[in-house]
Formats: sequence, structure tokens, C-alpha cells
Amino acid sequence: MKDVNAPWSDYQQVIVETYEASRHGRGKAIHVRPVEGEAFPVTMDVECSRSMRKAHPVGTRFRIYAKETSRAGSKPFLYSHFNWPYEVVSS
Repeated sequence: MKDVNAPWSDYQQVIVETYEASRHGRGKAIHVRPVEGEAFPVTMDVECSRSMRKAHPVGTRFRIYAKETSRAGSKPFLYSHFNWPYEVVSS
């Protein structure tokens, strides 16, 4: 049953994974993307909890609550609040 009082109740569950990306000569950064087969392309960026990304090995898959959004002049991305619950799907 969905908790309609939860702040994430209007967001959808998406399975995402962490990966390493180059930071233009400044080493590697851990980024997040939707996994193949989800409703969003794997090329879409995901803004979510930094502590979640750092607490698990690169390649870990998570189920998060997210929604598609964009900022003026930027491409669409998925947003999930850094404090919201997540579930480790596989590591």
C-alpha cells in the first residue's frame, strides 16, 4: 500500500545503478543512471544521495523514488531527494 503522506508519494520507483565517469582531467566521479529496461534512457543523469553512492561499490543497483525534471537550459534528469529511502537491489 502506498503511503500517501510520504513526500515521495508522487514520485515513481526507478531502478538505477552507479558507474564511474571521468571528470575532465580531475579523476573519476561516481554517477547514477537508470538501468536498461526502465522507463528512462540509460543516458539520463540521476541526482540523488551522495552518501548512498559512496556507501556501496560502483555498479550497485538501487530502487529509488524519482521524477523527471529539468532546470532552465539543461537537459531533463531524474531527481530523488538525498534523504529519501532506497533499497539495494544488487551489488
